[in-house]
Amino acid sequence: MPRSTQFSLVILPILLLLVAMTSIQSGASLAKGLFPEIGATGTTALRLGLGALILCVLMRPWQAQLTLKSCRSLLAYGLSLGGMNLLFYLSLKTIPLGIAVALEFTGPLGLALLSSRRLLDFVWVALAVFGLWLLLPSGLNQVALDPVGMALALAAGLCWALYIVFGQKAGAEHGKQTVALGTIVAALLVFPIGLWQAGSSMFSVDLLPVALGVAVLSSALPYSLEMVALTRLPARTFSILMSMEPAIAALSGLLFLSERLTLTQWLAISAIILASAGAAATIKPQAKAL
Repeated sequence: MPRSTQFSLVILPILLLLVAMTSIQSGASLAKGLFPEIGATGTTALRLGLGALILCVLMRPWQAQLTLKSCRSLLAYGLSLGGMNLLFYLSLKTIPLGIAVALEFTGPLGLALLSSRRLLDFVWVALAVFGLWLLLPSGLNQVALDPVGMALALAAGLCWALYIVFGQKAGAEHGKQTVALGTIVAALLVFPIGLWQAGSSMFSVDLLPVALGVAVLSSALPYSLEMVALTRLPARTFSILMSMEPAIAALSGLLFLSERLTLTQWLAISAIILASAGAAATIKPQAKAL
């Protein structure tokens, strides 16, 4: 294989995916800085609202052919996307970024293992449970995490699992415009909540540059890069690489938010990463019906 071909087919999509994950977690760190001004709900509303506008310009969702049947899956996809973002940002109010992302990862991990019956797959379940246990207050972990924040992150993971299920259906019907259409639905869900909580503070001109940065880093840029990477990488490779995201989140929290984790918490995150990567690497895809 020529070097140029190997770069475009293998190395480039991996680099794009790494940039996308770094972008998302950097955006989350930046978003947390807005919480004192407009709260988690206001920040989520601005992120999704501005992100939807940017994606509309890039992907032209008005060209999609909508039907009543396709709108149902699109609505479910958008609602799960909005719920995932809102619950995740609410969890960041009380728990570190790296831990929130690790807890959120239990959603897609659980979805991947839901229909599994092999002994090896239960090893990944046990490893994930071990990681969650390490985060609970105990003799090993003296730093108590807020239980409400942990529950919100786990709920965001459930929404992430639903986002994957409905996203596959909506994506098959609307192609590349799915992300933009789903983000519009998510913004319509969350924006009134954010406006009710934050009021006119959301429209402060001083906050606009930061909010725009959050929208680009957390939505427009990573979603576009992930779409390119997903079309060029095998689904299993894509999933294994995505398992690195909790570690990237923890590093972003350390660098940008000064969130220092204990050794036990790093071990918990590592266990969940290994469980996700192991499941992605070894799980058998379901056979398609003939």
